[in-house]
Amino acid sequence: MNRKQIMIGIAGLVLLGLLILALKPSPIPVSATEVRRGPFTEYVEDEGETHLPEPHHVSAPISGFLRRVDLDPGDRVEAGDTLFELESLPTPALDARAREQARERVSAAQARLQAAEAELEARESQHELAQKEYERAQRLHERGAISAEERDRRRSQRDSARAAERSARHAVEVARFELEAARAVVEIADGERAPLEQPSLSVRAPITGTVTRVYRCCEGPVQAGEEILQIGDLSTLEVRVDLLSMDAVRVEEGMRVVLDRWGRDDELEGRVHRVEPAGYTRVSALGVDEQRVPVRVEITSPREQWPELGDAFRVEARFILWEGEDVVQVPSSALFRRDDSWAIFVVEDGQAVLKTVKTGRRSGLWTQVTDGLSGDEVVITHPGDRIESGVGVEVDLRGYQ
Repeated sequence: MNRKQIMIGIAGLVLLGLLILALKPSPIPVSATEVRRGPFTEYVEDEGETHLPEPHHVSAPISGFLRRVDLDPGDRVEAGDTLFELESLPTPALDARAREQARERVSAAQARLQAAEAELEARESQHELAQKEYERAQRLHERGAISAEERDRRRSQRDSARAAERSARHAVEVARFELEAARAVVEIADGERAPLEQPSLSVRAPITGTVTRVYRCCEGPVQAGEEILQIGDLSTLEVRVDLLSMDAVRVEEGMRVVLDRWGRDDELEGRVHRVEPAGYTRVSALGVDEQRVPVRVEITSPREQWPELGDAFRVEARFILWEGEDVVQVPSSALFRRDDSWAIFVVEDGQAVLKTVKTGRRSGLWTQVTDGLSGDEVVITHPGDRIESGVGVEVDLRGYQ
């Protein structure tokens, strides 16, 4: 074989290799991540807000005129401190007709008083005359000039005259009181408040705590039962989270809760105090009816760690359903169903290899794998329709949060 034939053969082999490389499918670019092995926490997370379990709504015990409330939200009060004061309502205003009628009643009361005084004078005269006649009859009876019956009759007349005088005197006092009452209606100015020296009703704090809300601050008339302010003990704050009913059935009393996103970077600890037995329907932002169940969480972290928290503050709550220390876990997006089992693609020697796995608990974007992986593999996080077992892949290895 000459030199020329050798060169032609080599060129043919090179062309054949280039053709094979051209026809060979290129690796498919995929995103992948390493299988994680370590702590794993299954939880339910939802938004909640702080809540005072036993707030004291202080109301006006009677109808009256409220004096200005000097307390502001956030003020500290001790049990027994005066919260606000109530006084009698101002005198109601009179229209022209009512005022004229009041003046007429004053005139009528004056006339009745004068009549009663005249009647009293007449009764006093009658009593004086009856007294003298009785004394005269007594002397005549002692001399035997009249009988005992006549003397007793004069005594009875005297006693009757004395009782009539006493009744007339009382009638004068009644007429005088009526006149003073009629004059008070006319003489007191319209809308006049009671003097400051008049007694007022002081409403006192039922507990030691903090004023959380003030519903009425300015003076003015109030009705009995109208709320004026609210007092609560902020150290007893709890968190209310309205969970979906399918999540609430997995939550139990005493379960650990982590509270975060409440305004600081550090997390707070809590525990489930109560899962209420009745739910309600709430429409979501997407217009879907959701069955929600209120769950109350007690904050177990010391009060010094959350002094700024108050009533109706927003927090995020994570209910810890299960925790493990050495758990094999993969991104949930890497799993897919095949032949009624869960499967996953593992990258080995630049190729995608299909593996069947058994899954356990889920936590956010991660899923526990109980069988099928050792924990040292690299898995494809979002396998597409082009990914099959044995297909070459170009891995973009990145962390997965």
